[in-house]
Amino acid sequence: MAAAKAVSFSGIGCGKGYSRSVDLHRRLLGTQFQLNCSGRSSRWHGAVACQLAPDAQVQTGSLQDAKCKIFQSLEGVNRGIFGVPAAKKKEIEDLISTLESMNPAQRPTDDLTIVKGEWRLLYSTITVLGVKRTKLGLRDFIQLGDFLQIINVDQNVAVNKIGFNVAGIGMLNGALTIEATYTVTSPTRVDIKYKTSVIQPKQLFSLFQKNYDMLLSIFNPEGWLEITYVDDTLRIGRDDKGNVFLVERVATG
Repeated sequence: MAAAKAVSFSGIGCGKGYSRSVDLHRRLLGTQFQLNCSGRSSRWHGAVACQLAPDAQVQTGSLQDAKCKIFQSLEGVNRGIFGVPAAKKKEIEDLISTLESMNPAQRPTDDLTIVKGEWRLLYSTITVLGVKRTKLGLRDFIQLGDFLQIINVDQNVAVNKIGFNVAGIGMLNGALTIEATYTVTSPTRVDIKYKTSVIQPKQLFSLFQKNYDMLLSIFNPEGWLEITYVDDTLRIGRDDKGNVFLVERVATG
């Protein structure tokens, strides 16, 4: 994942970040829609409401409807990284399960070009809580940026980049980059093997050096991953540790 400015659904409104939100809605829904950005009348304060236009003729229970509901449910959860209340977590994961039941790619590893390119994390059950969050400085001092994944299907390599922004040091930006290789083991599953990792720049590494092993243990992707949903805009995966990942496509390979 490239070092990037933190992106959170809770901060998206009709000003800063508006155009990106519109683009994301278009990619998710693949149809006509209208955005309610009128402040008080918006379904969520300070957020872009995902509201289908009447002429879109999108039926309840459709793929577009399922995507819209997921996007709405993610409002304010910051990708789930710092925990989500139990009821909210169940809501999100029930909606993810519904989308999985509509998976258009039943054998995704038969042709992995469908997953190549760059993806951004929208939601995960991986969490950084309590003492770990404090030790890593992720309460106020260090902010999380984008979580990106770049998949190279020609070399069977996946690169995960977790961005960080550090306040008070001239807004230092950097990233933890983890490179892993993968092997196809079934029509839906790949085995992932950790290869290398690095934090750059050096000033950022110095902040994490004492707790680097802890940081790596949280984000190390080694194990297996089941691809349970993938299309042109979204991908869902479940790993051997019981985690679920929802990512959006940023760019094709």
